[in-house]
Amino acid sequence: MAQTRSDDENKYSKSLYFNYPALDVSLAFPQATPASIFPPCTSDYYQFANLLTPEEQALRLKVRECVERDVAPIMTKYWEKAEFPFPVVPKLGALNIAGGTIKGYGCPGLSITANAIVTAELARVDASCSSFILFHRSTMLTISLYGSEVQKQKYLSSLAKLDTIACMGITEPGYGSDANGLRTTATKVEGGWVLEGQKRWLGNSTFADVLIITAKNKNTSQINCFIIKKNAPGLQATKIENNIGLRMMQNGDVLLQKVFVPDEDRLPGVNSFQDISKVLGLSRVMAAWQPIGITMGVYDMCHRYLKERKQFGAPLAAFQINQQKLVQMLANVQAMFLMGWRLCKLCESGKMTPGQASLGKSWITLRGRETVALGRELLGGNGILSDFLVAKAGLHELVYL
Repeated sequence: MAQTRSDDENKYSKSLYFNYPALDVSLAFPQATPASIFPPCTSDYYQFANLLTPEEQALRLKVRECVERDVAPIMTKYWEKAEFPFPVVPKLGALNIAGGTIKGYGCPGLSITANAIVTAELARVDASCSSFILFHRSTMLTISLYGSEVQKQKYLSSLAKLDTIACMGITEPGYGSDANGLRTTATKVEGGWVLEGQKRWLGNSTFADVLIITAKNKNTSQINCFIIKKNAPGLQATKIENNIGLRMMQNGDVLLQKVFVPDEDRLPGVNSFQDISKVLGLSRVMAAWQPIGITMGVYDMCHRYLKERKQFGAPLAAFQINQQKLVQMLANVQAMFLMGWRLCKLCESGKMTPGQASLGKSWITLRGRETVALGRELLGGNGILSDFLVAKAGLHELVYL
């Protein structure tokens, strides 16, 4: 037989569940300062800043201030929703960094080292924002190196201000590293070209205004590049769902079904895969600086966390096993800095080989994964919360295998 509550029980129940003061979770479960308030930079132990010119140092601090102020407070929310933080685009545009090393056309003409520093400072706070700029910048560089003067005048100024967004399309479902084996085709027709094929893992593709697509010329079997505008008939870009890595970064699948491209939108300087290898070489150096930036942020976060979080009556930083891990992380960051800096100098002098770029990226990434793993250990249970950066950074690191 069912029992009914008395009036007193109902009164007590309502009082308990509806009138009890709201619980302040931050007070009930004290943890440490979250990454939304980004920690000060303590990872430059060997005073790497001394290797930079005054202009490069000033740019570094300007970018750092911007991303700590405008990106850090919102990155966890957007990461959880797997959405891109469009409100920060004007902030990044105002930094005048999107044009990278390009000179003229409203671009800053940065040194390769300055370009790398920008990449790292963005990645220190959020790798998705760094990747957004990296992909956009690579597309701009392709236009500046291989586009006609008319194309440069038409596209670069707007792209430099981030008034329009760009996307580079090389990778295909069946061809990643073997980019020379791509299947997307370009057929010559009156007044232009018809492109058919598929691309995959294209960063920015779901919202890009301009896409640079590589395709095999069916008449010559050469690799050509084409500028395709958003909403072109036959162009379809779809977000790759369930991405646990660069969740804010919108990677997409791009389907090209008889997309017509006018003659004036083919890049005249690209006639083989070797023609775009220069862009890929520089991109590889910049990609090496993303793990450098990521590990800077992870170390900075762990350094602050260990001083704030107490166990057994003392800060976690007081225990030697934690100190040993933190020192290993710091040593890794310093070594990664120096190898990345050397790659920049070789690249600036025109002496960098593809092997040097590949070795640097491979080794830096290896040390980056090790550093983030140590950070995960140091944060214990909080290491899996995106609020404390390390878990999110660790998933970003998986991209750079």
